Amino acid sequence: MKKAKRIIFIAIIAIMFIGTFAFLWKKANPPKDQFEVVVPKVGNIERKTIATGKIEPRNEVLIKPQISGIITEIYKQAGDKVTTGEIIAKVKVIPEMVQINSAESRLNQANITLEQAQDDYNRVNKLYNSGVVSKEDFLKSQFQLKKAKEDKENAQDALTIIREGISKKSASYSTTQIRSTISGTILDVPVKVGNSVIQSNTFNDGTTIASVANLRDMIFKGKIDETEVGRIKERMPIALTMGALQEKKFDAILEYISPKGVEENGAILFEIKAAAKIPENVFVRAGYSANAEIILDKREKVLTIPESVVEFVNDTSYVNVLKKGGKEQEFIRKAVKLGLSDGINIEVKSGITPKDKLKGALIKKDEAKKQE
Repeated sequence: MKKAKRIIFIAIIAIMFIGTFAFLWKKANPPKDQFEVVVPKVGNIERKTIATGKIEPRNEVLIKPQISGIITEIYKQAGDKVTTGEIIAKVKVIPEMVQINSAESRLNQANITLEQAQDDYNRVNKLYNSGVVSKEDFLKSQFQLKKAKEDKENAQDALTIIREGISKKSASYSTTQIRSTISGTILDVPVKVGNSVIQSNTFNDGTTIASVANLRDMIFKGKIDETEVGRIKERMPIALTMGALQEKKFDAILEYISPKGVEENGAILFEIKAAAKIPENVFVRAGYSANAEIILDKREKVLTIPESVVEFVNDTSYVNVLKKGGKEQEFIRKAVKLGLSDGINIEVKSGITPKDKLKGALIKKDEAKKQE
């Protein structure tokens, strides 16, 4: 019995000793860290900048009346297509009493002058037929009669225009009919029937009846930061992405870079404009928000690696190359010469080959166990 107890006690001591030894050995020799292995690839590197803005028609024309009055008819609405000279709305003239009195007075004077000229012509005509007066006097009286008739017609037209905004002579050029000055699409009609409108003249911009633009000739208008504006130039290609048409990309050509920056939220921004190429089968509305991708620099078919595997020490760049052979991961530090970066991948000009394997990110212990 005593012998059995002694054996059990010795066994327990041995197990505790072996367990303690194993724990200390494991603690003194922890498992080495495992790293992802990255292989260099041949590809393209592009450095881009993004400009935010919106799509607008190149030319938006505001249609304004040439006479003051009240809107009586509106024939078009936003979205309708119009051609040059097509009627958009009609205005009824509300004449001023001073103008009416002046026009009526002029017409009365013209009537008096015409009556006098008619009497003079009748008298001279009789005398000319009798051979009493010369032909020159007859032609002179005839001229005065024609002039008096023309003056009366003009006075009558002037009164009609003041009252109605139109005369018989100028019916096809009526200022009461508001016509489109260009062909395109109506973007907005800000007035309604019954609204008063003011004519466009030297002293007043006038009331806008409608805005018209050609939606096939669109431009991107946006702003770019001062840190990037020095790297762009006119005629550079641009890729446009619109918020309303995210699945499509549109080509554009940079046309304009503002020579003056504007401060916004503490940053200096410069306005840019680019001519957008809109396919015939795509309808783009004015005012769509858009982003413009501008390629600042590009390298094609170069050796690239993730920028995260590069170590920067002072002015020198290093990568860790996996040692060939051996069961455990061992890396050799090598200096490399780098080129263009897109923020994720970077060009390698020299220092490694496509066959080299590089040290990547640390693999977590749980993931390393799964891989084992």
